[in-house]
Amino acid sequence: MYSKFGLVDYARYLFDNLSVRNDASWNTMMSGLVRVGLYGEVIFLFREMQSFGVRPSGFLVSSLITACDRSGCMFSEGIQVHGFVVKVGLLCDVFVGTCLMHFYGAYKRVFDEQRLFEEMPERNVVSWTSLMFGYLDNGDLENVIYLYREMRKEETSCNENTFATVITACSLLEDELLGLKVLGHVVKSGFENKVSVANSLISLFGSLGSLKEACYVFSCMDERDTISWNSIISAHGQNGLCGESMRFFHLMRHVHKKINSTTLATLLSVCSSVDNLKWGRGIHGLVFRLGLDSNICICNSLLGMYSEAGKLDDAKFVFKEMPETDLISWNSMLTCYVRDGRSLDALKLLIEMLQMQKAINYVTFMSALAACSNSEFIDEGKIVHALVILTGMHENLVVGNASVTMYAKSGMMVEAKKVFQMMSKRNKVTWNALIGGHAENEEPDEAVKAFQLMREEGIKTDYITVSNVLGACLTPDDLLKHGMPIHAHIVSTGFELNKHVQNSLITMYAKCGDLQSSNYIFDGLPHKNSVSWNAIIAANAHHGLEEEVLKLIVKMRSAGIDLDQFSFSEGLAATAKLAALEEGQQLHCFAVKLGFDSDPFVTNAAMDMYGKCGEMDDVLRILPRPFNRSRLSWNILISAFARHGYFQEAKETFNEMLEMGLKPDHVTFVSLLSACNHGGLVDEGLTYYTKMSKEFNVQPQKEHCVCIIDLLGRSGRLVEAETFINEMPVPPDDLVWRSLLASCKIHGNLELGKKAAEHLFELDPSDDSAYVLYSNICATTGKWGDVEDVRRQMQSYNIKKKPACSWVKLKNQVGLFGMGDQTHPQTNEIYAKLGELKKMIKEAGYVPDTSYALQDTDEEQKEHNLWNHSERLALAFGLLNTPDGSTIRVFKNLRVCGDCHSFYKFVSGIISRKIILRDPYRFHHFSGGQCSCSDYWQVSVSRATRSDRFQRSGSGATWEVSKGQIWVRCGRFPGVPVRVRVRGVLAGGFQGSLYECEEYRP
Repeated sequence: MYSKFGLVDYARYLFDNLSVRNDASWNTMMSGLVRVGLYGEVIFLFREMQSFGVRPSGFLVSSLITACDRSGCMFSEGIQVHGFVVKVGLLCDVFVGTCLMHFYGAYKRVFDEQRLFEEMPERNVVSWTSLMFGYLDNGDLENVIYLYREMRKEETSCNENTFATVITACSLLEDELLGLKVLGHVVKSGFENKVSVANSLISLFGSLGSLKEACYVFSCMDERDTISWNSIISAHGQNGLCGESMRFFHLMRHVHKKINSTTLATLLSVCSSVDNLKWGRGIHGLVFRLGLDSNICICNSLLGMYSEAGKLDDAKFVFKEMPETDLISWNSMLTCYVRDGRSLDALKLLIEMLQMQKAINYVTFMSALAACSNSEFIDEGKIVHALVILTGMHENLVVGNASVTMYAKSGMMVEAKKVFQMMSKRNKVTWNALIGGHAENEEPDEAVKAFQLMREEGIKTDYITVSNVLGACLTPDDLLKHGMPIHAHIVSTGFELNKHVQNSLITMYAKCGDLQSSNYIFDGLPHKNSVSWNAIIAANAHHGLEEEVLKLIVKMRSAGIDLDQFSFSEGLAATAKLAALEEGQQLHCFAVKLGFDSDPFVTNAAMDMYGKCGEMDDVLRILPRPFNRSRLSWNILISAFARHGYFQEAKETFNEMLEMGLKPDHVTFVSLLSACNHGGLVDEGLTYYTKMSKEFNVQPQKEHCVCIIDLLGRSGRLVEAETFINEMPVPPDDLVWRSLLASCKIHGNLELGKKAAEHLFELDPSDDSAYVLYSNICATTGKWGDVEDVRRQMQSYNIKKKPACSWVKLKNQVGLFGMGDQTHPQTNEIYAKLGELKKMIKEAGYVPDTSYALQDTDEEQKEHNLWNHSERLALAFGLLNTPDGSTIRVFKNLRVCGDCHSFYKFVSGIISRKIILRDPYRFHHFSGGQCSCSDYWQVSVSRATRSDRFQRSGSGATWEVSKGQIWVRCGRFPGVPVRVRVRGVLAGGFQGSLYECEEYRP
């Protein structure tokens, strides 16, 4: 009696004073201790009983095992009890065996639970159900269904717990057909009115999107418990009907009168999106009001809500303030870091869990492997995979799938296939991970082969399978060979009605070069959601139609579809390519208004936009704090510094990135080498190139090699550049030879330039830039006959030179100018303004450098041609139409000519205005007669000869070469750094610098 009412002290007093104790006495006392949670006392009582020589019964041992089960921290004691059970021969007792199965299930040792089940000589419905629940709790849903089928074969009757477990598995598998079959069995067995079964059916229909059926089951229930209400709330939440979930919650509070931690946890999971976060914060307030803020289940749900809504700081605060944490808490925080792209923090948390000897399960390893799912963390991923094997978790299907995904996303498809082949069990997710890996690594043939093997093995494909295999098609050949046949398969199997597949088809056709088909599919969609709009926006972006991207975003808003982080990212990327600052600012402001200012995709896209529109101050303004920056953020910052001429800042940012523990990737080094190239930092650039592979394990790619060739070539080290091309680890392509050809033009090396041009003609006879660059070299070196030959060759191939143009964007108009343009309405005013500027800068010491006028005419005509250049017309237009003191932004589609660069410097100094000129390669910030590029790429003495003295026009620098010495004297702007070639060694200095030289080689 005392034990049943929890008065264990009175019960123990009576027990201790009993003169004779029988089996019932020991059993009652032990079950009483278990009931009140004194699990440690149970062990002491058992030892006391042993000292009296009492032989335990199956009932007593079951209580003992239950104590080890419920304590959550008595696994070793439970193992000892298992050994004792085997020793005394009680394993044949079905109740003892079932309790042991519960024990192993509670500690997530489903493998041991399965082995025990197989060893049991007799099993009952509870034994079967216990193992089913163990599999369910471990995420092994296929084995739940397998056990259910085996149970039916052995004609073992199911109870309501069995049906509830099996229906839950069907729900998680989203297998409608199987769920309906189980429902038929439920009705036949007469369990449809059982509360636990009805609750599971509500969850099943909710997961299948059959809300009408879920509501029917709910309305037909004679009796509803709290789980019933929680299930119907969850069913509506799963289908995005947050408002309906809140309505049922309101009814629950007024009709049922009871809510529990699961109710609030369910509501918090329903509110785990940016749009519904306001409701979630309201529920969070209710949690405090009800005094449930210390409830571990609710705190875990809060962690999940803030994690899925992208609110990492809120999640960290909740985790830090939790009075007690469990495995779910740690796993939730781990998942939160992974979702936010904070892989390093996720791995640190895993280390902390291991050091504190916290319990870990398959969810822990699944998140840890996801944290390592990129090449940057592949070494850590291998260590985590080793831990998986050491803990025996490699047999877990979910962990196996995560391992395949981890290796595939890191580009290690050989290892991914090895893990795949070694898995004892594979499901649809496994195959999808493998096919997706082949698609991500651009292996279309392998992806299609895996798709075919999957079908041959009888594995049912889903929309993810089809979307992955479509994503593997990248070229027109892939479209004909694989894409169109797969599209036909999609139609024949009915997948063409699936939204995800429709969007994947839009993307596939666009990537394979058929934008017309993408538009056709999009236009034919009866209901377009945000994903559909994002797919067609990305398709147009892939084809370089940035203006169309912005038009689609406007149409998307007009259609009443809310922009998301992907829409904003694509839109900002389009404005970046167009250098449309005003439109980019509008998009960014709208994103901030909708709460996307903290989204990493939007932030990075906005940083890139501001950087490419010349607004470095805005880049730094929205830059995340160092400890919150992703590698992409660091890369964008380094690239922006390089593009704007802040070479030292680019190097410092790289060093800061390393100090924060982030590993640079190939993009980082492209930006860094570009900074060295634009700044003339040859030695630093070569050092970074060497360190790239030796210290950071980043293998050189084409982009890195082009940077080095440009770096060497522009500094005049053409022989070294040619040697580098011959020894580079990747075969040279058009970018490589074009870079060398451009360097040959700068330094007037006709012989090597001709060799580079020949390679370009072989690779692409229709490449206009190759002909133009080679023609310019010939013109620079006075080979006018060769110039005419090149022009005739272009005419014979019908190749036209890409015309240069420059433009200035004002609020309501764009001023676009070509060479010598006379079509603008303000033509007279523009040329009059140029005349004023010409007079002012000549008085200031400007001397035109007619070597940039590559025509065989007299000097006067060459100078006239220079004044017709499009960038000069655009600047004059900008000066006429912008307020005094404001910054003028000029854009040009080709590289700015050297003499126009000098013209801009003089103008900026005379009119005291800041001018930003963007060409395809970089930004030039002109202010006070200086340029951010430091004139590195402009100054050249390649045509100087011994005892020559000449003035380098525009820079105001006078060069004197005589008797083994080179003097550099600067005119108007003495602070301009200059570079000269002395016996193949690059040197630099300021006014009055003296360079020792044994001989000068032109």
